[in-house]
Amino acid sequence: MTGRSLWRGRALALAGVVLVAFSLRSAVAALSPILTEIQADFAVPAWVAGLIGTAPPVCFAVFGIVTPALERRFGLERLAAAAMVVVTLALLGRAVAGDAGTLLAATAVLFAAVGVGNVVLPPLIKKYFPDRVGTMTALYSGLLAVAAFLPPLVAVPVADAAGWRFSLGMWAVFALLAIIPWVTLVTRERAGARRADAAVTASGAPAPVDIDEPAPRVLGRLPRLPLAWALAITFAISSASVYALFAWLPAILVEHAGVSHAAAGALLSLFGAMGLPWSILVPIVLTRWRRVGVLYAVALVAGLAGVAGMVFAPTAATVLWVVLLGTPQGLFPAVLVLIQLRARTHEGAVALSGFTQSVGYAIGALFPLSFGILHEATNGWPPTLLLLGILFLAMIPAGIIVARPHTIEDEWERRHGAW
Repeated sequence: MTGRSLWRGRALALAGVVLVAFSLRSAVAALSPILTEIQADFAVPAWVAGLIGTAPPVCFAVFGIVTPALERRFGLERLAAAAMVVVTLALLGRAVAGDAGTLLAATAVLFAAVGVGNVVLPPLIKKYFPDRVGTMTALYSGLLAVAAFLPPLVAVPVADAAGWRFSLGMWAVFALLAIIPWVTLVTRERAGARRADAAVTASGAPAPVDIDEPAPRVLGRLPRLPLAWALAITFAISSASVYALFAWLPAILVEHAGVSHAAAGALLSLFGAMGLPWSILVPIVLTRWRRVGVLYAVALVAGLAGVAGMVFAPTAATVLWVVLLGTPQGLFPAVLVLIQLRARTHEGAVALSGFTQSVGYAIGALFPLSFGILHEATNGWPPTLLLLGILFLAMIPAGIIVARPHTIEDEWERRHGAW
């Protein structure tokens, strides 16, 4: 298939996916680097800063449940456009905040809209690019990775040059641009539907039945399916390990591995950067070769080796242990692809995306706190790292289930009858 035929008629959808993906993560990553500059203007209590740090996975979990119902009411394209409208307004709201309460409220609204965007993007890729799921998911997840580490690099210099309000608000431009492709597609779809209705009326034929209308109880079926739980646990492993290590890896490196604070910061950046190559490679490998089991095995062995190295020989090869601990991040783009490969229908993909991300982010939100509690209780880092190893072991049953080439619809029909 040539490049022209690949994108013909889908340029708007491509632009929409790119802009939404970038907006989802840049909105999350732009605040924390300039919190000190904000505190110079008004007080941000520690409990507010803590809530802002906890808000992303909590909001993502809640709106993972809510989004499928919203999609049934409004459709994928309208929901994507609405999410970007809210993101734009919330980003501007943060930029003009005059106190900590307003900053927190705008941030909560922002993360709610980001949670909606997280859920709708995989089904949108499945809808508009069914022949290039791997390529588009690689692009999408790669942009998420870029948008996670780009704002921290530019936020402080921009804040120093133009003020923290401009530094926070400038990301609204991308969210505003992301509205345009989806509104255009909705407008075109509505015009096409009107023409089709007029043609049917003129011919006197019965109106066609919309076979893609999502079944209202699909999300409620997923907790009864092992495949849905296996994907949710996989997503949970990825999000929990990332959130926990972003929160605690610098302290582990300084207190347990004996590195300097500057080196710990550099190693944390290395850990975060590990997500980018996996985001590009994993979707293409999965869609071309379908080696799901191999991916789980690589993530498991690398994760356990990183834990063992950091526990028993933290100073011997610290950089290697950090790289190995970052390897399970490859499960994130893998789940984004598998949501599309393990759902046969449109409503199945939407519901599976919502269920997987809701459960995954809910578990992910618990692990940074669990790490802190266990560290306080044991006064050391090895037990905390072993907890991470136990988390990685959950890849074994999840991988066995996910590696089987079947869909949630197949599994339901085999267990309960017609989908």
